[in-house]
Amino acid sequence: MAEQYPKPSNNLVTPLLTDLYQITMAYAYWKTNQHRRPSHFELFFRKNPFGGSYTLFAGLDEVLKFLSNFHFSESDIEYLRNTSQLSHCEAAFFDEYLATLDCTEVYVHAMKEGSMAFPRVPLITVTAPLGIGNLIETTLLTLVNYPSLIATNACRMVVAARGQFWEETAGANPPRALLTPRTDGGGPSRNTPRQLAEGGPADFTRRKPKCVEFGLRRAQGPDGGFSASKYSHIGGFHATSNVQAGKLLNIPIAGTHAHSFIMSYTSLALVEGVKVKRVKGGAEEMVELLPLVMKYREELGWTKTNNGELAAFVGYATSFPNVFLCLIDTYDTLHSGLRNFVLVSLALDDLGYTPRGIRLDSGDLSYLSLECEYVFHTMADRFSRPFFYDLDIVASNDINENVLHSLNKQGHGITMFGIGTNLVTCQSQPALGCVYKLVEIDGEPRIKLSNDIEKVLIPGKKVAYRLFGEAGWPLLDLLVDSKEVDQPRVGERTLCLHPFMEQKRVAVVPKRVVKLHNLVFDGKNGVVPGQDSTLSETRQFVNDQVNHTRPDLLRHVNSGEYKVSVSENTFRFLHQLWHTETPVRELR
Repeated sequence: MAEQYPKPSNNLVTPLLTDLYQITMAYAYWKTNQHRRPSHFELFFRKNPFGGSYTLFAGLDEVLKFLSNFHFSESDIEYLRNTSQLSHCEAAFFDEYLATLDCTEVYVHAMKEGSMAFPRVPLITVTAPLGIGNLIETTLLTLVNYPSLIATNACRMVVAARGQFWEETAGANPPRALLTPRTDGGGPSRNTPRQLAEGGPADFTRRKPKCVEFGLRRAQGPDGGFSASKYSHIGGFHATSNVQAGKLLNIPIAGTHAHSFIMSYTSLALVEGVKVKRVKGGAEEMVELLPLVMKYREELGWTKTNNGELAAFVGYATSFPNVFLCLIDTYDTLHSGLRNFVLVSLALDDLGYTPRGIRLDSGDLSYLSLECEYVFHTMADRFSRPFFYDLDIVASNDINENVLHSLNKQGHGITMFGIGTNLVTCQSQPALGCVYKLVEIDGEPRIKLSNDIEKVLIPGKKVAYRLFGEAGWPLLDLLVDSKEVDQPRVGERTLCLHPFMEQKRVAVVPKRVVKLHNLVFDGKNGVVPGQDSTLSETRQFVNDQVNHTRPDLLRHVNSGEYKVSVSENTFRFLHQLWHTETPVRELR
């Protein structure tokens, strides 16, 4: 290789991270002298996850690290030599073939990491001698399947949380709606919103909620947790609770405290005498916080809130006065937690600090968030404290995509969602189902047939294009045989056919044509410069694509279908080879 490329993030990613049958096939290829045959493979999926219309491609960065560092160690070879399945193999297979094998004859083309991808369009293509092309199959699949699934799941949740693409939520959540107090002496009612004057000076814009990944403790082991933090960030999540991921990936980290922290404080005596530096007014003196809090408690008449909880909030505020955000549902969300937070926040503001907000971890999130928002607005008006309008309301109660859409329909005051289990485990669909198929060998296209149409392989080395229409978003992806002379061009009419149904065809006159694959790994030259994007660049690329995608593809229910077509010549060749390779049965 030209120079040492970074090693895979997980030290388990070596040539042995593969299925046994990759190695048994490699021996058979070597034994029969087939291992040098030039071959072409495609890595793709057949169906979008989560019942949706798109998939985000992720994991290319780790694929490039794996290929750049591919080498069987002495201990790897010694282990293989002594397995019962391979102990009979000739010594030269281990000593002359595996011991010297690397990826200097492997050429990889791929979509840009973070690309919106669709069924049958290759994410990655591999041109290599048959032996090494076969050996890297399982590793490439494991490096792409989970990252792509997580990135897609994250993106769908971000779209659901922000709600800007959903017609059914339009107007359901009025911007900064103030709520009319009950006249019966009860608390505020979320059922009687007082809409602010549209276009007037008080016509605030409600913040679009952010998403934070909270899934480390529920993930499938350390690598699952780390990968979820990494690829959910690509998919649009703002931050992670995973400190290790924050350090290694340079992404924001987020978190406050648990219920156990609140429960550990049992009386106000535990925080008597604790002080905070006053930063307002230039006098940097140390001030005891509890007396200020108790003054507001008496003024507001909230003397029945839980003392232990209030002590915990005071203790946390003295430790983190600049980022004071509390979990308020340990005892009673509205009548204790919320009120105790307000009391401490008022005291912190007196000293020159701006509180951050609250977290809800149980209950009716729509109702509770709107009630909390109402109280914040009331306090802002009563005490002339504008910071109350900007407090975060974080929700983290077993959130999934369906819950997010439901909350949008109901209306809520949540500004941030903490999502764990349903993100990192992808509970609604735990696997993407990428496959890695041989489509050409010795320059001859190969086809795999099946009684299941979706498993029939489109043969041969192909070039993939994305055709854009007048509206600026993609119309379809087109697969064209690499040997075809007529490739799609801007402004020229192109016939595009469904791979298996000739009557399903359209003519496209594209306004823009994008070739989807670039050379990313160039044999002995290694990774192609400029093809390995940073995490932030990939995240921005995903954001740009989502914002320029047909809205119907982003719908939660009955999402639109994105066409993946083939050229007319590719269609004809596919069906000709299909007929040639299918035995004709005789019935007697």
